[in-house]
Amino acid sequence: MNLLFRYVAAVTVGVLLVVPGSSLAVDLILTPEHGGGSAWELSECAACHPINFIHRKVPDIRDIVQRKGYESCSGCHGDNGTGEQRQCRICHNSDDLPTSPHLDGFNRHAFIGIEGDQECVTCHQASDMDGVFELNRDLTQFAAPVGHTQRYFNTSEFCLRCHNRDHQIPGFEIEGKDFRDPLIAMEDNYNRVDFHGRRPGHTGRTYSGLRADYRYPDVVECTDCHDMHATDNPALLIDRQQKGASRLFENRSGGDRSIEIFEGEFAQLCVICHRMEANIEEAMLDTGNGLSGVHQSSGDCLACHRHGLGAQSGL
Repeated sequence: MNLLFRYVAAVTVGVLLVVPGSSLAVDLILTPEHGGGSAWELSECAACHPINFIHRKVPDIRDIVQRKGYESCSGCHGDNGTGEQRQCRICHNSDDLPTSPHLDGFNRHAFIGIEGDQECVTCHQASDMDGVFELNRDLTQFAAPVGHTQRYFNTSEFCLRCHNRDHQIPGFEIEGKDFRDPLIAMEDNYNRVDFHGRRPGHTGRTYSGLRADYRYPDVVECTDCHDMHATDNPALLIDRQQKGASRLFENRSGGDRSIEIFEGEFAQLCVICHRMEANIEEAMLDTGNGLSGVHQSSGDCLACHRHGLGAQSGL
């Protein structure tokens, strides 16, 4: 195959791969059919893809690629069979894509034994990078309890493929945890106990006592309270509203509240969604982030509330 044919084939495939919303769009990850097969395992992208021709129909991506160069290719398109590590953070960083996702914070969902950008592709193996989060396109398809891949209907179903007691994903087992530890008890808790989860046979709204701008009826998802990518709070709890609490209208219109959690004080997190209807004195106190409405604005919440223990009725 001559170089001209290889270039035309590769560019044609590239166009099919990157047009958001197109009926022709396919997974971005390159396969052994790349360039008709002749471009597979090649590490020099420039041999077929002149930088000035790449992503002309996707200006938001094109601008970053023009600045970053060919090192950015593997982040979206995989290693092309070369075995080289994918470069996700070359674009997904605090300067280029600061909110996709939010990356300000010290704590993140770390996988022991996996370093750098390889952590990203554990959960995001083949995203289509179109700027729209789609559960079954942008999240890795892990096997369900029945042993085969099933669609996700919410992000919690993705999380629970690992956070369960008896059918964890091979290679990502959670070891050394007590039977009641939320890290492995969460599936049972989500399905049977916690009102933040989906309770079988429950037909009413999820629970009362929510702020007026919360959308009813909705089941809270794991990522409404936990941020996988970066947070300063323990247990990966969000440190500001924009990183979660997606069911709040205020959040979608640009509102943001800080959330500081320490020594069992969770009031600043709870008050983001909850507001007591009873007019008691404590409920009028500011929790520290400009909101009030919980029955205890400071102190240890864990004395009465524990997330993930079947002995109690949730948060």
